[in-house]
Parts: sequence; structure tokens; C-alpha cells
Amino acid sequence: MLHINDLIYRIAGRLLFDGATAAIPAGHRVGLVGRNGTGKTTLLKLILGDIQPDGGTIRLPPRARLGSVAQEAPGGETTPLEAVLAADTERAALMQEAETAEDPSRIAEIQIRLADLGAHAAPARAATILHGLGFDTAAQARPLSSFSGGWRMRVALAAVLFVEPDLLLLDEPTNHLDLEAALWLEGHLKAYPHTFILVSHDRDLLNTAVESILHLDQGKLTLYSGGYDRFEETRRQKLVLLEAARRKQDEQRRHMQAFVDRFRYKASKARQAQSRLKALAKMQPIAAVVEGATPEFTFPEPAQLSPPLINLDGASVGYEPGKPVLQRLNLRLDPDDRVALIGANGNGKTTLARLLAGRLQPQSGTVTRAGKIAVGFFAQHQIDELNPAASPYQHMQELMPDRREDRVRAYLGRFGFPGDRANTAAADLSGGEKARLTLARISVGAPQLLILDEPTNHLDIDAREALVHALNDYAGAVVLVSHDAHLVELIADRLWLVAKGTAKQFEGDVDDYRSLLLSAATEDESPPDNSDAGALRDDKPEVRRDALRDARREDRREDRRDDRREGRRQAAEARARLAPLKRARDEAEKRIARLQVERDRLDQALADPANAKEISELMKRRGALDRGIAEAEAAWLAAAETVETAERDEAAALDRA
Repeated sequence: MLHINDLIYRIAGRLLFDGATAAIPAGHRVGLVGRNGTGKTTLLKLILGDIQPDGGTIRLPPRARLGSVAQEAPGGETTPLEAVLAADTERAALMQEAETAEDPSRIAEIQIRLADLGAHAAPARAATILHGLGFDTAAQARPLSSFSGGWRMRVALAAVLFVEPDLLLLDEPTNHLDLEAALWLEGHLKAYPHTFILVSHDRDLLNTAVESILHLDQGKLTLYSGGYDRFEETRRQKLVLLEAARRKQDEQRRHMQAFVDRFRYKASKARQAQSRLKALAKMQPIAAVVEGATPEFTFPEPAQLSPPLINLDGASVGYEPGKPVLQRLNLRLDPDDRVALIGANGNGKTTLARLLAGRLQPQSGTVTRAGKIAVGFFAQHQIDELNPAASPYQHMQELMPDRREDRVRAYLGRFGFPGDRANTAAADLSGGEKARLTLARISVGAPQLLILDEPTNHLDIDAREALVHALNDYAGAVVLVSHDAHLVELIADRLWLVAKGTAKQFEGDVDDYRSLLLSAATEDESPPDNSDAGALRDDKPEVRRDALRDARREDRREDRRDDRREGRRQAAEARARLAPLKRARDEAEKRIARLQVERDRLDQALADPANAKEISELMKRRGALDRGIAEAEAAWLAAAETVETAERDEAAALDRA
């Protein structure tokens, strides 16, 4: 279906593709993965023909239909349903011609072709796709101009799914979706009848909707069978074997070179030495495994507060007086809570997040907050509001005016901005780096509560995993809004369902919510309110079986919650054990710095002719300083090794736990 042969492409002098080759069979569902900045979006543009390669070829079957989501969101007075139907230009043209055609032969041809296209069932199919992406019947009939940009991008996605091109190219299609629409898209793509290439950092989507992973790394393409988890394991094993082979080859080289060096000038061994020299020349070196730096970041330790952090009692909230978006809110948030807000976009998840963050005040009821509570609030618009000309250091210095430069840079280092990277203009940062910078900014002051509204849209898979680890190590409370089901499963202990003008505890996990959505889609109705899920009737055996099944599910969920709490407790204990070791290491480092400053002053005194009479005493003092520095460096090295060993042991213990 798709053949990429020796592809070469440069952008701004940087070699993005270096002889990349891959073959995608017809009907294959492929996930395209790679670190941010490796060229995934560029590859889609090359396949579409929007840009031309510097070398190599990209071949597709003749008359193959290609499709991708339009860059610009559709608008105007056209309705979503009309926009989706119009995307099939052949059907639209034939339908229009059918109204005016008079030649009986042509009319017959038109009707036959319309039947082949399933033209008369098209409105129902278009409506189904739109419904899956969150448009109810009323919304499908509203003008596009009444929708936000994110909802109009959903229409663009619905249009290309409706057309069903022979090769569908999707670049992060879930970025504009909520969890509900993302779960629907996952099921739709699993049944897609043609070939598609999907760029995504959504691990669940890559595990369920695709059957192959195309990995882009260091300018090369490699196709792996299976979903993302299988790809990750296969590649890990491949890298281990490759590194072992490289080490073995290096040992062979050293052994052969040693023989040559020893015997090349000895007559009896000269022929054997020459033979080994030729073998060395023919030996193709195995390149060392070079993995890009895995992003890591950590949130500062917050001061502990007494529970609850926030308590909502009959609260309502909205943007216009007398028109609450949410009401009858009776919710409690404790210091160790991990809560995910679920519910379709437009139901009020962000409104609830803003209320919890203190960005909105209640219109009625009461909201009680713990004294001295600090809240870090992450929203997508904050990434867009970064000063493009300012560096990460300048962004943080603005929030930390009383901190020394080394402290500001150390703080940035905790969020993946080491060295000169902290001096890069924000305009030149990747989307993931901007997201990490925003996370660094909201966590200044060590807040007791982090509220994260779609924090992963710009993060690749490795950065998302780093975020999971950082949040699980974080000692405060977390409220999460995300379309990434994998992220929700790994972080959240509880789910709050935002629907029907209120928010309530959802008695289940992500799998239960997925099942609920699927059953609701089957019945073509909104997800039912599960507030009475505990009410049981004992007069039916199937009800008792359902009750037993639900009880077992609840036991499993509680076990998972206990595991997460235990993991966070162990992480806190590990931090406490490591704290004195780290202090000893830091004290040794400070002592080295003080002694080096003193030695520099002493060197200046030695270089001053006015101190000629004191040269002997100064030299003795310098010798003592050199010995002191050597001792301090030895102490620092021992402390650093102790910390490193302890961190490694703690990590291994937590992994076993």
C-alpha cells in the first residue's frame, strides 16, 4: 500500500530523515511513534505531498485516496451534519447532478454509483460519527459558527472519518477530545476498513486501535508488530541484545589488536598478525546504543494541612448570576486525594476545576478551604501565554525574585531544564518543554493541591510516564482532567462524574465508565446517573449475581487504591531516609566551594609582590587548603555514591512493592 524508500529530508540544515525505509501493507492499522521533534508530523506531510523530500521516494497505489484532518477548523452557518456530508465530494456532486440530469442513461449511472457509495445511508452514518464525537441531535443542527474551535476541529475529524479514505493520516486526533469521545474514537478506529497511520502519545489508543508500531528514531523507520506495550518490550530486548553484541565485538577488537601489536614484527607470527589486521578492517562496527534523555521532573514537597483541604456544601457555580453551570455540589477533597473529573466536554469539568482552584466564587452554598492552602492550577491557555522572547530562567526568576540564580536554575533542573536549556527562548522550546515550564511555574511555593486540566496534550509518551511518576511521588492532592485513560488509571483513586448540571462520586473505575459509555451508546442515550447504583432488589437471582460482581469489582478497586496509597507512603518514607544523606552531600559540596574561594584569594595573595616576606606562611596555608579540598572532595564523592546507591535501592524496593 505505502512504500517509503531511502527517504532523506532536511529542515533548517538538520537531517530529519536519513535513508528511512518502511513498507505498510494495505489494510494495516499503524501507530507512528517517536520522541517530540523527531519528525512524525513532517512524515505525514511528506506522504500527503505537502512538502517534497530531498531524496528517496514515497510510493502509493494509483488513484489511492488520502485523507487527513483539515488544518483549519470549518466555520460559517453550515451545520456539523452538512459539513460532514459535504466532505464526500463525489457523493455531493452526484446528488446535485441527480436533481438536474435528464438523460436516462446518465440517471441510471448516477443511481448505480450512489448505491455503490451507500449515499442514502450516508446521513445516518454521518450522524453516528458526530454523535460518537459528542454532538447530540440538536448540536448537529446548529451552525458551526456557534461552536468553539475545539468543537469545530471535531467536525473536521468527523468529516475525514466519514469519507473513509484508502490511507487515513491522523496527527494527535485526541487533543481536542474529552475522555468520552476518545474512547469512542478508539473503538471506531479498531473497525476502520482501510489503512491508517496514527500519530499519538495516548498509550491506550496505541495498544487497542493499532496492530503495528512504526518507530521513528535517529532518522530511521522501523516497523514492529503489535501494540505499544509489545513494541516497547520488543525494542527493549533488541537494544539489550545490540548492546551486548557491541560489547562482545569491542572485546574481540581489543583482543585482536593486542595480538597485532605484540606480534606484527615477529617473523613467525607476521602472517597471523596481518590476517587479524585484515579481519579488523572488515569488521563492521556496531554503533553504541544512544537513547535520548528521558525527561524527569519532581514537584516540591508541600507543607501538610489538616483535612479537608476543600469542602463543598450545596454549592453552585457559574459565570452569569442566576445561571449556574453546576449546582448541588456536595464534595470533599482531602490532602492525599487523587481525583479525576470525567464527563463530556461542555458539562462543566473546567468550571468545577476553576471553583476548586478559587478562580470562581460560588453563587450559592458554601466552599470551605483549609487555612494557608496553596493551589497550583494548570490550564492550556497558560502555555499559550508564555512570553516567547523570555527564557525558562527568566520566566521562573519572575516568580522567584528573592532566590539566588543557582537556586532558580536548580529548581528548573527538577523540571528537565539543565544548563543552557534554561536560557533558550520560549519560542524555541518544544510543546512538551513549554508544558513542563508551565508545570514548574504553577508549583512554585510547593502547593498542597495541583489541579491539572489536560496537562499531557503536548507531552510525548516518555514525558507522560515521567509525569505519572512525579505525581505519584508528590505528597499533595491532585485533581486531574484528561482524555488519556491510561493517565487517569495510573493516577486517580477516585472519579467525579460531571454531568446533568452537577458533579457526583462515580462508583467505579475507568473500565466501568468505559462499559457505561458503550452501553449508553448502544441504547443511544446519555450515561445514566449512577447515584442509586447501590440500591439492590433481592427478589431476582440475576440482581444478586450483579451485586456479587459489583462487590468483587469494588474489592479490586479498593485493593488498587490501597496499593497506590502504600506506594505514596513508601515514597514519602524513602524521601525521609534520603534527606540526611542528601544534606551531607550538599554540605560537602558547599565546603568544597568555600575552600576553593579561600584558595583563590590565597593565590591572589601569593601573586602580590607586597607579600614576598610572607610567602612561606602563605604556601603552608595553601598546602593545608589543598589537603582540605581533597578531603572535602572525597567526602562529597562518598556521600554522592551513598545517595545514589540508596536511591537505586529505594527505587528497586518500590518496584518490587
